[in-house]
Amino acid sequence: MWFEDAGTIFVSMPGVPSEMKHAMKTEILPRLVARCDTGVIVHRTVLIHNIPEAVLAEMLVDFERSIPDFVKLAYLPAPGRIRLRFTGRGSDKEKIEGAILLLIEQLKGIVGDAILGYDDVATVQLLASLFNKHKLTLSSAESCTGGNIAHQITMYPGSSSYFRGSVVAYHNDVKMGMLAVKEKSLKDFGAVSKEVVEQMAMGARYNLGTDYAVATSGIAGPDGGTPEKPVGTIWIAVAGPQRVVSQCYSFGYIRERNIMRTTEMALVMLKKMVEEDLS
Repeated sequence: MWFEDAGTIFVSMPGVPSEMKHAMKTEILPRLVARCDTGVIVHRTVLIHNIPEAVLAEMLVDFERSIPDFVKLAYLPAPGRIRLRFTGRGSDKEKIEGAILLLIEQLKGIVGDAILGYDDVATVQLLASLFNKHKLTLSSAESCTGGNIAHQITMYPGSSSYFRGSVVAYHNDVKMGMLAVKEKSLKDFGAVSKEVVEQMAMGARYNLGTDYAVATSGIAGPDGGTPEKPVGTIWIAVAGPQRVVSQCYSFGYIRERNIMRTTEMALVMLKKMVEEDLS
């Protein structure tokens, strides 16, 4: 129901979500747009990874001061990445788009390689496009992420075109039996180590017959940490046709967040390595 009183519009919506969305899309929004001169609105999103929000905000202090009044910048953080959304409003669409493109070029000069992509696209979708374009295949070997990398990949239809499968090697016996991790490496360095996670990635790549493989091993928490390897210690490795790369990260104490951040960083590392190999 639509009410108006003293210049204010009141709308009573149905409680069922699907009915509310339908009413908003087909009735409410068209009437509001017809009543209000909203002008032109332009959105562009830049995806930033591996920079904490507070650090990024400090890096962009001078940049934000240079943004024209008709463009607004919003920080939209998520585990492992931040969406910077530019919103321009006005009557001249060409002017707004030109201003935002210029701002994005300036942003590139500040954050450089931290730009993961553009528009509101998940990292795994960028990865899928890359693998499909070059007809590459992928597998994963997961310990601390417990299959979440495979889950994120297979959430999107068509992932079987490049993703062969995953080994969730939570126990050391599985690491040795299915991924050819050396028992000596586990004894000498522990499961959460550069040596072990690299062997996991190489084992997955070989046993599943893929071009690339990504592996994770870490202490997701909230328990299980030691002074040498506290909770939040995560190792990620990517194995490809030419090389193996690995990186250690120190995250926090919240298990679910650690799993999500590890998943995101693993996908980012994988994407970066493939792009470097193809360049």
